[in-house]
Amino acid sequence: MNMESNSAKGGESGPNICALIPAYCEAAAIGRVVEVIRGLSFPVLVVDDGSTDDTAGVAERAGARVIRHERNRGKGAALQTGFRTLIADGYWTGVVTLDADGQHDPAEIPKFVDAFRRTAIPVLIGNRMWNPVGMPRIRRWTNRYMSWLLSREMGHYIPDTQCGFRFFRADLLPHVEIRAARFAAESEILLHLAARGVRMDSVRIRSIYGRERSNIHPLADTIRFYRMLYEWRRRHPHRHLSA
Repeated sequence: MNMESNSAKGGESGPNICALIPAYCEAAAIGRVVEVIRGLSFPVLVVDDGSTDDTAGVAERAGARVIRHERNRGKGAALQTGFRTLIADGYWTGVVTLDADGQHDPAEIPKFVDAFRRTAIPVLIGNRMWNPVGMPRIRRWTNRYMSWLLSREMGHYIPDTQCGFRFFRADLLPHVEIRAARFAAESEILLHLAARGVRMDSVRIRSIYGRERSNIHPLADTIRFYRMLYEWRRRHPHRHLSA
């Protein structure tokens, strides 16, 4: 798809860019996130991953399109549902993924869109590690280690592979295979794209940490990360670059 023609159709913000938000029990935060994105004139798709609160209702009232999982299936499954929905729509130029809890500033979405327009790089990953002020120490250490390990596996350095604030050119979505159900899925996506030779780069974003409840569990998610990496290496032995 041609970015210039899509931009001409929809003005400066580009309505052919959609924000995709996987959400689980984020009724307290998601309304503001959606409102900011809608204020930027981007459409929003929220995948409510079996929330037991009013996440879906709050998101809809704020202006999002919402798809619901009847039970909690994990972030990877929510992303897969969102990707499949947007593929079926068939008219998106790009998709920006971000979290529902406010740890990603939705006002920074134009940074990704502008970077894509300037460079045509099809995958852009948010980088908090250039200035990780406020990031809990264990998260900072874990992110740096996992980013080093995954970059080594991919053969391409990405400073913050664990960041879920990302831009994907939409025509790549059918080629993204997600087997990991939870947070390891975001690393798995990068492995699949790197294996296809897709160009990737980073966009500097703010590191935002307040009192919000995080759904990330460093120990459990590290174990899931290693399990995902083991399964990846087992299925793609010729892709294992770090042997």
